[in-house]
Amino acid sequence: LNILVDTGSSNFAVAGVPDPDVTSYFNTKLSSTYKSQGIDVTVKYSQGSWTGVLGTDVITIPKGIYGSYTINIATILESENFFLPGVKWHGILGLAYDALAKPSSSVETFFDSLVRQAKIPNIFSLQMCGAGLPVSGSGTNGGSLVLGGIEPSLYKGDIWYTPIKEEWYYQVEILKLEVGGQNLALDCREYNADKAIVDSGTTLLRLPQKVFSAVVQAIARTSLIQEFSSGFWTGSQLACWDKTERPWSLFPKLSIYLRDENSSRSFRISILPQLYIQPILGIGENLQCYRFGISSSTNALVIGATVMEGFYVIFDRAQRRVGFAVSPCAEVDGSPVSEIEGPFTTADVASNCVSSVSFHEPVLWIASYALMSLCGIILLVLIILLLIPPRCQHRYTDNDVVNDESSLVRHRWK
Repeated sequence: LNILVDTGSSNFAVAGVPDPDVTSYFNTKLSSTYKSQGIDVTVKYSQGSWTGVLGTDVITIPKGIYGSYTINIATILESENFFLPGVKWHGILGLAYDALAKPSSSVETFFDSLVRQAKIPNIFSLQMCGAGLPVSGSGTNGGSLVLGGIEPSLYKGDIWYTPIKEEWYYQVEILKLEVGGQNLALDCREYNADKAIVDSGTTLLRLPQKVFSAVVQAIARTSLIQEFSSGFWTGSQLACWDKTERPWSLFPKLSIYLRDENSSRSFRISILPQLYIQPILGIGENLQCYRFGISSSTNALVIGATVMEGFYVIFDRAQRRVGFAVSPCAEVDGSPVSEIEGPFTTADVASNCVSSVSFHEPVLWIASYALMSLCGIILLVLIILLLIPPRCQHRYTDNDVVNDESSLVRHRWK
């Protein structure tokens, strides 16, 4: 089975029944080692969701990590907008922290199981290749997932590390963005509203609405194209050029500044237009059409595949940091399309660009705390009313208005 490697979720799940959009599935009845736990599980993503049953089975790693290991695996029985026409994968490997595991954080993740049983270092790394290749191609663009370490042949130059701010998603701190070398000059908290994460399961670079608007305006201003359809920026339209043309020279470089492990320093990762102006396969005989690889987001800045294809990314859980190094496969026509530079001073940004409010407690816990608090307040009011002499009690009339405006707890899925 082909598995989507997703650093933005934490369940390992595969198709467990036939589906029109998948070519293969895991028939648990044919496995002598599969054991159902009988626990229903539902996982929602920014696009799509699935429902299945938790179980355990035995896996082996084909290269380097020898032995057999028992891991949790969900078999997907129903899904909506998850398996899509033309996808080449049959399941998903969630590599984020157990805080995101469903139905609860007590479900040990695939990688935690491997670290515990195989005694490998608590670190993995990912090289995603495909820069400049059509986004609707064969799905065999290549790349590498290294469990338990770092492979020197998969990067060049230095590795730059940024701290993991919270261990749920791989949440990092972004200090500023530049388009064509020009600082967007937004408050750095705008970039981290309400989180900034590194997520291989998200296709595009997703930006909070205010940041997205500023980036689009800056690209439009610095590009060599005077008039451009708004539909291109929103993702509803493609832009097409003659096949002999290469439009990338018309667009600026995009840079993201991340806080270094030394908090007084930062470094920047930059992607050239070859990574965010993405060719689409098979539209028009004499034309090559492209999509915009950046979109707006309502709940996060997401460093997705659009950016990750330029880098070898190290998820160093042991030292609570994410590393970036230039990837040798991030080249188009023999020229690199990604860069890392630093260090830079952080004197011009706030000492902390991340909100200190924790948003990721499980929703049920938040609801239970809220109900307990509400019950406590009601009980206190009743006690006070009982203690107040009858003559002091206020008699409500039809003109009295009681307003109760309760805050909503919002699901924060990937």
